[in-house]
Amino acid sequence: MIEKVSRTANRQRRALRVREKISGTAAKPRLCVFRSNKNIEAQLIDDVNGVTLASASSASLKLENGGNCEAAATVGAELAKRALAKGIEVVVFDRNGYLYHGRVAALADAAREGGLKF
Repeated sequence: MIEKVSRTANRQRRALRVREKISGTAAKPRLCVFRSNKNIEAQLIDDVNGVTLASASSASLKLENGGNCEAAATVGAELAKRALAKGIEVVVFDRNGYLYHGRVAALADAAREGGLKF
């Protein structure tokens, strides 16, 4: 009998496969994206020390509709602003197993326009 694997489990497996190859440092943190149906979140993570350096989410920004591309772009711009305030300019992008499309791409493009390089 073939066992079904959930979408979430498949995404987590893809995320781990990518995470084996990339890692964030204090000088070049990992920009990790998480999206749910209602919200989108992004963090800058220093994997060496296991610390979150900056974060932004549509829930913390109290956006009316946190699950659309406009909200993702707002979160990306806010994260870029917070990163530049802490002196972080270069990051490694971690799409966390999601396709680089829609909300994930909108967040990344807004972060680039905000001044982050990746």
